[in-house]
Amino acid sequence: MITYKTEKINNAICFFAQEVYKFRKQYLPQTLLYKFLSYLDFSSIEKLGKPALELEYRAYKNGPVPVGIYNNREGYQTNCFKFEKRGINRFIVISTKEADLDYFSEFEIETMNYLLDKYIRINLSMKKIIDNICEDSHTEIRAWKVAYNRKKNSWIDYSDTFGEIDKKESNKLSIQEERFLVYRSFKNKTLCN
Repeated sequence: MITYKTEKINNAICFFAQEVYKFRKQYLPQTLLYKFLSYLDFSSIEKLGKPALELEYRAYKNGPVPVGIYNNREGYQTNCFKFEKRGINRFIVISTKEADLDYFSEFEIETMNYLLDKYIRINLSMKKIIDNICEDSHTEIRAWKVAYNRKKNSWIDYSDTFGEIDKKESNKLSIQEERFLVYRSFKNKTLCN
């Protein structure tokens, strides 16, 4: 049985793959996909207090990498996309049908389109786009910086998006931080049951 969360992740991958091909006539490189997914999750945490896709990331040299997707990329195929190997540790993502955007909130769709506008719908080479987004992920995703500086290739804790959130007094928390703490508490409770 495929869950709603899985379908949402699959349709996010499909959307990015179809849009990159539509505008660039090139298939989506895996590195660019990983950056898009991480930006979607971490932007959602910053603005709403909850990750859009809830993927688990490691802090690799070039930025956050969704480990479940990365580890299964060889032969990874769904009803709306497939990964295809193009050399040693090089993969592209090919959409095989239109993404279903009904899985996404207005904010999530705006964020995905913002990423496409910023990186794809411009006149740069794919290599330059990947260089730019990797560099940006180093400066814009705080949780990656904290994890990478702590220990290279370590797990990224979504809590690090907000700094020392657990040391803040409750009346000093932002709305996003409060929402994140509720999300984290619910998630931890679910994992314990």
